[in-house]
Amino acid sequence: MTLISRGYCHLCHDMEVALKPLAEEFGAQVTIVDVDANPDLEARYDELVPVLLHGETELCHYFLDEAKTREYLSGIR
Repeated sequence: MTLISRGYCHLCHDMEVALKPLAEEFGAQVTIVDVDANPDLEARYDELVPVLLHGETELCHYFLDEAKTREYLSGIR
């Protein structure tokens, strides 16, 4: 999974912390990408961060939707 984030964003930090136990439970690797370091990502996700993706699938933004993410991860096991 990819977490589109930015360093000074408290919602981004909150999602990263909330996502950690879920990722560990499912053995999922999470890559954190700084939206401000990539102009294409910034143009697409600037106001939506944090955004959790799996490939091109957007799982949630602003806050971790644990139920949706859990259901998605269960389906790709």
